[in-house]
Amino acid sequence: MPKERLHLDALDQSKSITQDEYKTKLRTLQLELLSMQLQLLEKKIPVIFLMEGPDAAGKGGTIKRVFERLDPRLLSVHSINKPTEEEFARHYMWRFWTKIPARGHIAVLDRSWYGRVLVERVEGFCSTDAWKRAYEEINQFEKMLIDDGTVLIKVWLHITKDEQLDRFKRREADPYKHWKIGDEDWRNRKSWDEHIASAEDMFEKTSTDLAPWTVIPANYKWYARVKTLKTVCREVAKALGK
Repeated sequence: MPKERLHLDALDQSKSITQDEYKTKLRTLQLELLSMQLQLLEKKIPVIFLMEGPDAAGKGGTIKRVFERLDPRLLSVHSINKPTEEEFARHYMWRFWTKIPARGHIAVLDRSWYGRVLVERVEGFCSTDAWKRAYEEINQFEKMLIDDGTVLIKVWLHITKDEQLDRFKRREADPYKHWKIGDEDWRNRKSWDEHIASAEDMFEKTSTDLAPWTVIPANYKWYARVKTLKTVCREVAKALGK
């Protein structure tokens, strides 16, 4: 049977937790993940965690809370921006090979190779044939990693268009967060519907049995952070045979 198409703007964004629940669950889950980190090293199991979502969805803040208690010697975090001139001159997957973690290590990607079928598609940075071809290329790439023993965790944080606007305005008003907002963010917002359509196509074509997507409502940051951390702990525990 064909998969039912996920409609992002129909997600239940009412899910929330109290501050006390947040603090308790965050600490418990952070300790659980820390206790499993050494086991990953002992068993030589590499982990790739990648996160996608709209601008201002809370990706960076969530990544910080999920991984901040881990041994940094076994962890690498990569913020993926537009390709450099050197990277643009090569196949779009070339720049991700050097970010594949060593066995027993964890690599975290704030945005990823999915840019090919998201922003590059919407902004016209690649041809239609190229982004349509990329779905199968990505599926094959991820299967190769998983077959080699990598734990691949894919999370999409989603916020509503109204919530994004509110966060943009708060960033502009906060001198400590003003660097988080720029002309590109406002320009991308004008193409909200196109970005949502590209994401929904992506889920339909790349949420496979081997490498499924976890989509998390993120209007409430505390809920989204805990849900993401639960997801990571669950997948790591599964890989360790727990």
